[in-house]
This record gives sequence, structure tokens and C-alpha cells, in this order.
Amino acid sequence: MAFGKKNQAEIKEEETKIWVCESDDCNCWMRDNFRTNEENLCPMCGSKMVEENKVLQVVENNSLYYKQK
Repeated sequence: MAFGKKNQAEIKEEETKIWVCESDDCNCWMRDNFRTNEENLCPMCGSKMVEENKVLQVVENNSLYYKQK
């Protein structure tokens, strides 16, 4: 019998579209499904953001704004 071991759910990961700030002074990035507007500007510094892909843990966006798009 093992004590202290918890059954952990498997973490589901998949390739996810993200937006990355181009500025060397900023390390901001965001998931595509969490963007609040269609502009490609960094919300932190205002620089241009570029599209990339990254393997991330799956996170669902259940906000009303995203569902209305």
C-alpha cells in the first residue's frame, strides 16, 4: 500500500496557435483563443505580434466574448 500518492489526471497537450511580441524588450505571448481583438498589437508594449505554434496544455476559453466571434 502506498501512501501520499495521488492519482493525477493526464495532462492533455496539443499544438496551439499563439501570438508572440516581436519586441526584444518584451516577452509577452498569448493563445489565439484568448485574444480580445483582431489587431496584431501587443497588449503590454504596443509592438507588432506574429503568429507561431507551440505545444501547450489544452485550456478552453469559455468567455462570452470568444463565443460571440
